[in-house]
Amino acid sequence: MENTLFTVNNVWMMICTALVFLMHLGFSLLEIGLTRQKNTINILFKNVFIISIGLVLYALVGFNLMYPGSFILGIIPDYFFDLFGLSIPENGLTAEYASGGYTYWTGFLFQGMFAATAATIVSGAVAERIKLGAFMVFSIFYIGIVYPITGSWKWGSGWLDELGFYDFAGSTLVHSVGGWAALVAVWLLGARIGKFKKDGSIGAIPGHNIPLATAGVFILWLGWFGFNGGSVLSANPGSTSLVLVTTCIAAASGGLAAFFVSLFKHKQYDLSMFLNGVLGGLVGITAGADLMSVTDSIFIGFIAGTLIVLGVGFIDSMKLDDPVGAIAVHLICGIWGTLAVGIFGSMAGWGQFGIQLIGVLSVGVFCLVSAYTIIKILKSTVGIRVSLEEEQDGLDIHEHGMDAYPDFRLNQH
Repeated sequence: MENTLFTVNNVWMMICTALVFLMHLGFSLLEIGLTRQKNTINILFKNVFIISIGLVLYALVGFNLMYPGSFILGIIPDYFFDLFGLSIPENGLTAEYASGGYTYWTGFLFQGMFAATAATIVSGAVAERIKLGAFMVFSIFYIGIVYPITGSWKWGSGWLDELGFYDFAGSTLVHSVGGWAALVAVWLLGARIGKFKKDGSIGAIPGHNIPLATAGVFILWLGWFGFNGGSVLSANPGSTSLVLVTTCIAAASGGLAAFFVSLFKHKQYDLSMFLNGVLGGLVGITAGADLMSVTDSIFIGFIAGTLIVLGVGFIDSMKLDDPVGAIAVHLICGIWGTLAVGIFGSMAGWGQFGIQLIGVLSVGVFCLVSAYTIIKILKSTVGIRVSLEEEQDGLDIHEHGMDAYPDFRLNQH
């Protein structure tokens, strides 16, 4: 019986790993759909690079940084000076490992899928004007060092875990980690040509393929069943089914809220707001998906969807250009979802709210400083923005020498 349960748990975790992997396709389609045709290959290239380098870096350094076993001064993982490679423990492939939830290899691969997500969030925010080489260097440092260190503070039994901070699947530890970096990158990079006009008005730069963006959001919604469902770390029927329900309800509520608020504010049925509202609801529920009731999930999702509409408008008013709304979705809703643990659900209370706020602020400061340092060095050395000509012509032609949608014509004889 024990071996059967161990097998079932491990198979569920592997299915969830595959669903989280599928989310990278969803991110890719969402980003290319909400941006212009001339930059499609560039965005796809970045997303393929992120998952590829992310897995290799997580195997070489990230996994040990994130789960070090002990810390220096309670903050820095002690593997920081001895961290290369993976070393399977003696019981790593048996039910004695991880309370019979999964094997060492399954645990590594599941967490590795999470690691790449933080840089993917940044990819969408800086789309259409960042140098590919600079972005790749940034991704290496951010995925390889920054993400696993912040993750270790909670998931690696670090100081935030000891404090009582709660983040079930990463509203802060994944989404706002990427969101803080996106905020810094957008600020240092500057807006796309034509986004903000001299008279102070905002220039509309519509995406070239909303059907692809819609497909991307549905794939992300599906993938979130693995993102949150796998974070139960077993196939426990009660816990898993609750998490899937709260995740799905919050997504639906977030989408509806963004739709209604956007309709009230702009008097239009805005599909892009609806889509980002769904994602905002998903990000918002991620910190406490295992703690919430259906009613809690509706409230959390509805507030997240409202924050999407208000957040996108606020970011535009600050003259920050985020083509896909990544900052509103992942940073603002990531913060909201983390704080919601202290407001709704079984852990609600002022004490827990204060602890959640400490977690949000500490991760925020570390990520802001880290992202600013990395990007500022790149900006001062190799540069981070493409030339005027490259931006106007499109990055696909200049950086990749090809077109995502070549015009095939029959040869005339």
